[in-house]
Amino acid sequence: MKQQSSLFDQPAKGLNTPEFGVADLSNLVKKTIEDTFGHVRVRGEISDCKLHSSGHLYLTLKEGSAVLASVCWKGQVGRLGLRPEVGMEVVCTGRLTTFGGQSKYQLVIEAMALAGMGALLKMLEERKKKLAAEGLFDASRKRALPFLPRIIGVVTSPTGAVIRDILHRLDERFPRHVLVWPVAVQGEAAAAQIAAAIHGFNAMTDGQKPDVLIVARGGGSVEDLMPFNEENVVRAVAESRIPVISAVGHETDTTLIDFASDLRAPTPTAAAEKAVPVRADLLASVAEDGVRLMQAMLRVVGDRRERLHLTQRALGDPARAIEPLAQRLDEKTERLALGWRGFYDRRVSRVGEAGGRLRHPRDIVRLAAQRLVGAEQKLGFAWREIFTRKSNRVENIGGVLGHLSPRAVLGRGYALVQDASGAVVVSAVQVKAGDRLRIEFGDGAKNTVSE
Repeated sequence: MKQQSSLFDQPAKGLNTPEFGVADLSNLVKKTIEDTFGHVRVRGEISDCKLHSSGHLYLTLKEGSAVLASVCWKGQVGRLGLRPEVGMEVVCTGRLTTFGGQSKYQLVIEAMALAGMGALLKMLEERKKKLAAEGLFDASRKRALPFLPRIIGVVTSPTGAVIRDILHRLDERFPRHVLVWPVAVQGEAAAAQIAAAIHGFNAMTDGQKPDVLIVARGGGSVEDLMPFNEENVVRAVAESRIPVISAVGHETDTTLIDFASDLRAPTPTAAAEKAVPVRADLLASVAEDGVRLMQAMLRVVGDRRERLHLTQRALGDPARAIEPLAQRLDEKTERLALGWRGFYDRRVSRVGEAGGRLRHPRDIVRLAAQRLVGAEQKLGFAWREIFTRKSNRVENIGGVLGHLSPRAVLGRGYALVQDASGAVVVSAVQVKAGDRLRIEFGDGAKNTVSE
């Protein structure tokens, strides 16, 4: 089967119409389209955009009701220079090819650019509204900068004039310890590096963590400043627990992180000026305050001295106020001395009178001795009387006891009966026939046998 080089070279219908296999026709169409549209620029709006896990980017361009499937291979995605989003109007450069497995054609994108400044600004405005609606730009979120930070963190390119200008300005105003986190400030990888730097500074330990951050880069076009408009960078600035100063571009340049930061500086140099005060001005201010304080103290002392003099004149001579009091004190002292002397004399007189009424100790001792002798006599008489009564009572009790003694009882006709063991028999039931008994009478004892 003979193949033609192009579909456009085929004869009209009905005039020797050629016949193709599906695969042959597919290859012929592919070759024809690629040869005819090998390098094209296509303008359209992105209506669908998906980054596959393989790294390839699949998107759809549309204009009105027309659509064009497009693909950007993994190796080319990182070199596009921008991050495609739905709604962007772009100009894509590439080649047109077919995808035989689905009978469709598609654009293989090699380069991409925004379709004019208006489209870029529109995209930024829509992103700004979205982030503002989330509250990332609210004034209530903004914090005051520390008056004199101990450590300053700078997120910028390690080369170039920006970092030199910041360090030079800090050295002029108030030298501080500076930590620089080097990042790319332009290109596809810049946004991720800037966001990672902000998160990295916040993750430091308290002893090393900066007190304020400066995110800076020099001037450039809107496309050059796009990393600072990316959503991940804006969110990193808004979420930072460290106050952030944005210093991107020149004074007329505006990026989205300017709205999320705690303070916007028109230039990187101005950011350094806002981060620290002027040391010389502080020293001068302290010296001036010291002079003013000394002057104020002198004025206060002078005012107090004048008031003291006025009070002294109003009170008069203190000695004149004390003299009547001293005289009254002398009178009271004299009256007190006289009163004490009279009190003492009265007490001495009363003691003398009491002494006159007292007996001499010898008389008291003699009288006590007489009373003791009389007491002894009375005690001896009482003791003899008691002894006599007790003796008589003992004699009476002895007579009674003698009358009740066993021998006296036996003498009155009674007898004491004991068995062979010597136990006293007090009942007839204790004695059996033939038991030996001992019977004691008043005049003697007799042994017998019971019957």
